[in-house]
Amino acid sequence: MLKYKDLDKRIKAFVFELDDVIYPEKDYLLQVYYLFTNFIEFTEGFPSAHDLTEFFKTAYTHHGDEGIFDRAKEAFGLEEKYRDNFERLYFTARLPLKLLLFSGILELMQEIVVDRKHLFLVTNGKPEIQLNKIRQIEWNGLEKYLRVYYASEINLKPNPDVLSYIMDEHQLIRKDIMVIGATETDLEFAISSGVDYLAVDEFL
Repeated sequence: MLKYKDLDKRIKAFVFELDDVIYPEKDYLLQVYYLFTNFIEFTEGFPSAHDLTEFFKTAYTHHGDEGIFDRAKEAFGLEEKYRDNFERLYFTARLPLKLLLFSGILELMQEIVVDRKHLFLVTNGKPEIQLNKIRQIEWNGLEKYLRVYYASEINLKPNPDVLSYIMDEHQLIRKDIMVIGATETDLEFAISSGVDYLAVDEFL
């Protein structure tokens, strides 16, 4: 497992994605599902929040988040009118539990800050949803040092435009920057931007 001390000391700025890079996205989604299941039980009386929550957990594990409402609708006969309630929770959910950073990433970010390097978050997700997640992460004081950029407001990754914007804004050059990500998109983003890249798994 890599540590901050193992990285090139000449790097001045570190660019992270949000989901599954600094925290596990499932921790957000499972709480969204939990809130929805309790709403359904309170409103309809059936199915029970427990049964519907267990269904969501299993469906997410096997199929991911995409289309999960349709799976639940088919399995439990949920009414279509509840789709809006479900989808709205992605934007507005107030989670029962704080979202926790991966321990290896928390340690890495803390050492980056102590070493007075730049800490950037560049996310491809919908800004309103990503902001709702960011507000509910336990940052341990790191939020004061973190600059957040929503790629959709400039150009979605892997297009390098958002990184060009960051370099101009902070007087950085390509050799100053390292991207830390988890997907092929993150890797292509780093390559198209001409900067160093490491997979987050190296720190976990």
